[in-house]
Amino acid sequence: MALDKVVGDITESARKDADQIVQAAEKERESVLAQAKKRADDAQKVRQKQLEEALKRLRQQELSSAELEAKRLLLNARKEMLDIVFQDTLLKLSKLSDADKTRLYARILSKAIKVIPNPKVYCPVGESKLLAGIAGLQSVQEIEMDAGLVLESGDGMVRLDYRFKTLLDGIWERELKNVSNALFG
Repeated sequence: MALDKVVGDITESARKDADQIVQAAEKERESVLAQAKKRADDAQKVRQKQLEEALKRLRQQELSSAELEAKRLLLNARKEMLDIVFQDTLLKLSKLSDADKTRLYARILSKAIKVIPNPKVYCPVGESKLLAGIAGLQSVQEIEMDAGLVLESGDGMVRLDYRFKTLLDGIWERELKNVSNALFG
């Protein structure tokens, strides 16, 4: 029986060692699982943060795009309004009464003659009568053109364009900011 006792002691000792090994393995398994869960949680938090940041950037981009589009539409509407005002002004200038055109042409010529003495004057068909009596003109010729005058030196080297559209274009460029402020504040 002594042998049975020795076998029993060895078996008992082996069982205790096996239990300890199983317990240590169980603890190691729990530790590994806890670490894996922590890494997974951390990775999920990082991904969540990245996703939130990406959504925030996307919202900001969409908002910026919408604001830019709104500004573009507003600027286009303002440009359209300015174009209408320009065309309306040009139409009113072209429909001035003969008396008003005569006064305006006389003012234009009084200044232009200082630049081109004794000029050839081109005017719209039917308007040469408005220039009758103005001294210092070499000739007046009616041609198909927009309202206003074109002056040319005798040798044809210098030409001044005083058509209403050209004058309005120049004024418009200089005063566009003031016109825009007056219309849109």
